[in-house]
Amino acid sequence: MKTILAYGDSLTFGANPTGGARHAYADRWPSVLEAGLAGKVRVIAEGLGGRTTVSDDWYANADRNGARILPTLLESHSPLDLVIIMLGTNDIKPAICGSALEASFGMRRLVQIIRGHYAGKDETAPKILLIAPPLLCQSENADMMGHFGGLAHGLEQSSQFAAHYARRAEEWDTGFFDASTVAQADPEDGVHLDAKNTRAIGVALVPVVTSMLGL
Repeated sequence: MKTILAYGDSLTFGANPTGGARHAYADRWPSVLEAGLAGKVRVIAEGLGGRTTVSDDWYANADRNGARILPTLLESHSPLDLVIIMLGTNDIKPAICGSALEASFGMRRLVQIIRGHYAGKDETAPKILLIAPPLLCQSENADMMGHFGGLAHGLEQSSQFAAHYARRAEEWDTGFFDASTVAQADPEDGVHLDAKNTRAIGVALVPVVTSMLGL
């Protein structure tokens, strides 16, 4: 059986846009992906709310710097056949980074970390799939929109994810998928996904992963 690490933020964790309990296990996209692969693959979900690609965020107890914790997770979950990375939404917060372009550079750094980790162990590195997150959408949630520098900034920057991530994927010979083609944020907070849209990502990734892993 092959093994996938799904590395992400609150969208991978299954955060509820209404602020309630996280989505049921069966509704989270890593679970849906695993179910869709019909026992051929185990998907390890590593989603943390607020996680960034490579930046520190001192507003929370948990270490949200994706670059710092990734080597530990690679070590604890190896061997891996594929690492799926869906990060960057939190990077576009002005207090963190502020730009989709810089988020794509953070994704590039994560690719380098993965490949360097396995090169140092003289082991074959897993394949990598970069996912451009869903776009932010209009919301009356002032606090959430404020995190992202206001609606205009959030919309502008999130709309650039796909172009920048596709370029990084081409440069570094990784897989690429644009989650905004299948999932839309919930207007309740303008960032997170309802259960239906969360599931949609997992469903859409089944043929992508099947192809990448030759299943």
